[in-house]
Amino acid sequence: MSSKEVSEKVTADERNLPSVKPLAENRRWWKFFDEYEYRDLYERNGRQHKWYHWFDENDTAEDRRYILKLDVFITSYCLISYWVKNLDQTNVNNAYVSGMKEELNLQGNALVDMQVMYSVGAVVFQLPFLYLFPKCRMNWLIPGMDIIWGFFTLAQYRATSKAQMMAYRFLIGCAEAPFFPGVHYVLGAWFKSHEIQRRGGIFYMGLMLGSTTAGLLQSSIHKHLDGVNGLSGWRWMFIVDAVITIPVGIIGFVMWPGTPDKLHSFFFTEKDAEIARRRAKRNGTGAPKGFRKDVLKRVFTSWHLPVLSFWNVLFWNSSAQSQGVFLLWLKSLGRFDTVKLNNLGSIPPALGVFYIFIICFGADVFRSRWFFLCLAQGINWINLVILAIWNVPESAKWFAFMVQYFSISMSSVLYGWTNDILRHDDEYRSVVLILMTAIAQQSTAWLPLIFWQTVDQPRYLKGYSFAGTVAFTLICWTFFVLYYFKRDEKEYYFKRLHESEQLESETESASQYSSRKGDNAVESDSEVRR
Repeated sequence: MSSKEVSEKVTADERNLPSVKPLAENRRWWKFFDEYEYRDLYERNGRQHKWYHWFDENDTAEDRRYILKLDVFITSYCLISYWVKNLDQTNVNNAYVSGMKEELNLQGNALVDMQVMYSVGAVVFQLPFLYLFPKCRMNWLIPGMDIIWGFFTLAQYRATSKAQMMAYRFLIGCAEAPFFPGVHYVLGAWFKSHEIQRRGGIFYMGLMLGSTTAGLLQSSIHKHLDGVNGLSGWRWMFIVDAVITIPVGIIGFVMWPGTPDKLHSFFFTEKDAEIARRRAKRNGTGAPKGFRKDVLKRVFTSWHLPVLSFWNVLFWNSSAQSQGVFLLWLKSLGRFDTVKLNNLGSIPPALGVFYIFIICFGADVFRSRWFFLCLAQGINWINLVILAIWNVPESAKWFAFMVQYFSISMSSVLYGWTNDILRHDDEYRSVVLILMTAIAQQSTAWLPLIFWQTVDQPRYLKGYSFAGTVAFTLICWTFFVLYYFKRDEKEYYFKRLHESEQLESETESASQYSSRKGDNAVESDSEVRR
């Protein structure tokens, strides 16, 4: 290899990368629980991270300004968009206890049937995006789907029967299908492994805000708009939801930049794209290469899909809050009118914002995802045991319902970790993210029919027992994921170590070659002079 070829290979980005530090010979057994054991040796050259530092010690002033820019335009839009999505998704529970049940004559398992139809639509329409995510401009795809589901949300105010409501819920599920995996796909493209949980946590706060404001909005709308223009308060709720949702989608076309490889934004420059590429190189994030046949082959032969999908199925079924159990229990007490009922229903998701802060920010700052996943599910398991027993003091039930949102506070940690595990291949990451979400969500289309039948309200003995078992299994499975993750990280570390040694050897050879060539030139010049 000539000196010119070596010089071209050693790009500016590669010269800026830290050198790879050798692995310690006396490795302690507890290092198994250190998720960043190998990465710190090639990304940080062995430098220790201080948990109280918000930014990474290797981040330059330019990097920090860039990260703040990402937060302003990407993270904030994720938060706002998820807020309106969950506002639209959970309003059916508020509408059910606010007059829709009686007006549409919803009997038996009508509520769970509508929830199932939403899940069916979401699962079916996620599958095409296996191929589309790496191909499409995400700055058009996600905001565009926001607008579509906004119109379907609006259509619900015209429903006159259970069949119509189920059809609308199916269409909303179809429109919302790419949103959740799509946002995590974009976050994984921009943020590094020790940054993504915090940003995903802020994104997931939108869910809590949506659940909180859904109850408060329904309460206020029922109080001030019920009967206006001949429409019930729950019908006005769907109209207001749509009026909020559609403008958010329009704003997204301008605000959200999509992914670094298809950057299109008034606010992001080529300099930002250059920083993104440098950060991706340091993090080991793979660049898009086009959809390839070997991607599908790898999906069905590696450990990622079965292990991560089962992990995700456990997560999606470890929670009771999505079944509207707290509202149904409050209504069964017979103490509260519609306004008070919806106001009280806003308390658990409001507390959920605090739980997300603990779990997601803790996982990033303390760099221990497995611990905070287990902490969240441990608290969730306690509340499910209390509710399964049921014959406990009412104060214990209030406690159990108040901590229920710990169950879903770990979502961004799980998906952030998944993004990190799959970061080396963009197309492969897209396929696995979509499939694991679809597999998990399809389970929510039929398991509620077994364990969360509306006729079992408010006790749900089968449901709480099932979810408690799932939560315990999820804690155990997290260590299984940790084992495979550490195995892959070790393999990648040795790959980086070999590349680093080879590059240093080639650079040294080129330097020696240039030095000898310079010496020969000097000698020739001396001979000419003589």
